[in-house]
Amino acid sequence: MSSRARSRKTLYYGTFVHSRTITELDIITRGVIGVDDFGKIAFIHRCIESLEEVFSKFSEWEGVRVVQAPEGGFFFPGFIDTHIHASQYPNNGLFGSTTLLDWLEKYTFPTESSFSDLTTASTVYNRVVNCTLSHGTTTASYYTTIHVPATNLLSKICHKKGQRAFIGRVCMDVNCPDYYKDESVLTAVANTKATIDYIKSIDPNYEVVSPIVTPRFAVTCSGDMMCELGKLANEEHIPIQTHISENESEIDFVSKSFPGSGSYTKVYDDYRLLTPRTILAHAVHISGAEIKLIKSRGAGLSHCPVSNSALGSGMAKVRDWVDGGVNVGLGTDVSAGYSPSILEAARQALLVSRVLAQRKGVERYKLSVEEVLWFGTRGGARVMGLEEKVGGFEVGMEWDAILVGLGYVDEAGGEVVAGDEEGLVVGGVDLFKWQNDWKDRVSKWVYAGDERNNLGVWVGGRLVYERERGTLERLLGRNGGKEVYN
Repeated sequence: MSSRARSRKTLYYGTFVHSRTITELDIITRGVIGVDDFGKIAFIHRCIESLEEVFSKFSEWEGVRVVQAPEGGFFFPGFIDTHIHASQYPNNGLFGSTTLLDWLEKYTFPTESSFSDLTTASTVYNRVVNCTLSHGTTTASYYTTIHVPATNLLSKICHKKGQRAFIGRVCMDVNCPDYYKDESVLTAVANTKATIDYIKSIDPNYEVVSPIVTPRFAVTCSGDMMCELGKLANEEHIPIQTHISENESEIDFVSKSFPGSGSYTKVYDDYRLLTPRTILAHAVHISGAEIKLIKSRGAGLSHCPVSNSALGSGMAKVRDWVDGGVNVGLGTDVSAGYSPSILEAARQALLVSRVLAQRKGVERYKLSVEEVLWFGTRGGARVMGLEEKVGGFEVGMEWDAILVGLGYVDEAGGEVVAGDEEGLVVGGVDLFKWQNDWKDRVSKWVYAGDERNNLGVWVGGRLVYERERGTLERLLGRNGGKEVYN
């Protein structure tokens, strides 16, 4: 059954925040968004005095469910994670004193190899999807492992739970352990085709789940492997994801392995892997010439500040990417990234940019709250080729959204609750009654918020996460909703 079948005509009422441009938020107070039976935005009405205004203009919507944001809360587009390793989730927080290449040998390859056991895969993948949904990730580009059954299982889980996802079986045939590698290029291509065919069988139009060709990176892929995967992506008209220029030792290794290419980016271009639907993760050390090549091919970059810091890979000059006209999204890069939260990635992108600006003496390297929120939503949608579908609140777009609860500190300085005094205790954002500027509220959420602020999450109009069972009933029923969401 399609995930769309779980959607239902609904009005969403309250404050809405989304990116108008990369430098400007659009904040709609006292607004209403109508979402149709197919989970798409039918209309947006701004600055209303009451719902009766909406019903008088759209009489066919009278009597439908109304979901109203609690006081201080707002609706925000679902986050888009452009780079996450689902199979590495058990290793969150495990680094030791390693850097990229030895981290792979010590932690990553042994863990990924265990996914030959479907019980292990089921436990981890169900947890990953549940966890990322709770953090507001409505769309994710996942790396799995070399195993076909486990990769298909993640596709099935995402489809069932309703998370929009790109699912990529990892391909690698050189410079990796004998116990964990593709037997041959032909085997890798055949197994990748098997995962593509499975996704077609459960979601023929890729409405929710899509395959993505996934050469791990140039270190572990032969030229023949990359050549055949480039052909496969072109034949199937599907996206590509891989890593690039994360670590200086890695870059040196690639340079020696492909001396004729001249740069890491050119290696991928030589093997037809640099396309308008290619997601390149990290790019910490790419040159100006490489930025121009990426731009000319229409590929996108996934900025992964948490993992770049955790593994000591470096600080990416994201401003150069933006100024170079490249589409930029955010990635958690679990498990080199210790957190599955795109909000945390946005926060770290801000902090890293400030340190980089200070160290280099280049003020323009600083990123803004508006920019990192763009990266986490509309920017990520562009990187994944989904900009017409998700990433913002526009008529015709899918209702992928988070209901963010920001409660107020009470007069006694007690716990922060969303709604009235019997409302739900929410996250670490201390919002005081006199803090009424919406830009300041959003900034406080970006720097101090977490998954406890997420009261509900929708994908394509379907409720896929609720903070606690009955959360929306507790909050919305006593905050003026016409009908409780159930």
